[in-house]
Amino acid sequence: MKPLMSTLAGACLAALIPNFAVAEEAPPEVTVTPIAGPLYFLQGRGGNVVASVGEDGALIIDSDYEAYAPAHQAAVAELAGGEGAPKFLLNTHWHFDHTGGNAFFGERGSVIVAHENIYQRMSTKQNIKALGRVTEPSPKPALPVVTYGDAIAMHFNGDTIEVQHYPTSHTDGDSIMFFAAENVVHMGDTFFYDRFPFVDISSGGNAFGLIKTIETVLARIDDKTVVVPGHGPLTDKAGLARYHNMLVTTTGQITAMLDEGMSVTDIAAKGLGDEWDSWGSGFIDEGRFITFVASSR
Repeated sequence: MKPLMSTLAGACLAALIPNFAVAEEAPPEVTVTPIAGPLYFLQGRGGNVVASVGEDGALIIDSDYEAYAPAHQAAVAELAGGEGAPKFLLNTHWHFDHTGGNAFFGERGSVIVAHENIYQRMSTKQNIKALGRVTEPSPKPALPVVTYGDAIAMHFNGDTIEVQHYPTSHTDGDSIMFFAAENVVHMGDTFFYDRFPFVDISSGGNAFGLIKTIETVLARIDDKTVVVPGHGPLTDKAGLARYHNMLVTTTGQITAMLDEGMSVTDIAAKGLGDEWDSWGSGFIDEGRFITFVASSR
């Protein structure tokens, strides 16, 4: 495992955009960056992980790809000064780059906590149509054993973790985690840093619902809040506001062109303007994002 890092150098770019293909065969490594108090930022290959490590033990949010679970376990064990698995694992949503390590931790005694919709999707066959990928039901150790509807709170390592469900955003099971004492928020895949988001329409996602979610979070946080995206580096309220501006502006453009009778193909050919070129340089390009917005109407 790499030594603890105090900066995001190198690691952030590697994890900026999710790779929904099978992770490459390479020695899995996890970088660790202190955030505040008992909180640490862990980056492997898939979704960003946050660990809380303190007197109550360890808790993690999301579990990356399956292959990276042992590296995350080793990182948390080093932070905790022991070998045991985290007491709790919380999932922001059901996608396999965030839940791939669930079985690994579940088999080692971690209590998995997630929204009821995550349980329903992980326990049944799913078809992510935008990716052309069918996902079989997860094994029992990977499934949440504690589920909730609207929200749940956990009191752990001197903080209150407020877990709030935001329906019809990236999926229908997204939860955002607020660490009240440390002023940190983990957004999961409701937030792709400086990139067009993946809106999983087949899993109940909706681009306009996503905008409402981001607006709600922006109204709740302040300029000192540390914002953890699902993919990308740590940022702040300004970074989330920039993302919100992109969503509002581009969905407005797309909606206007659709109302004029233009097809998705026509809109993609015309483009959304040079301002957004870099936002489409990752996993979701401009054409796919236009399709997500059109499908959300």
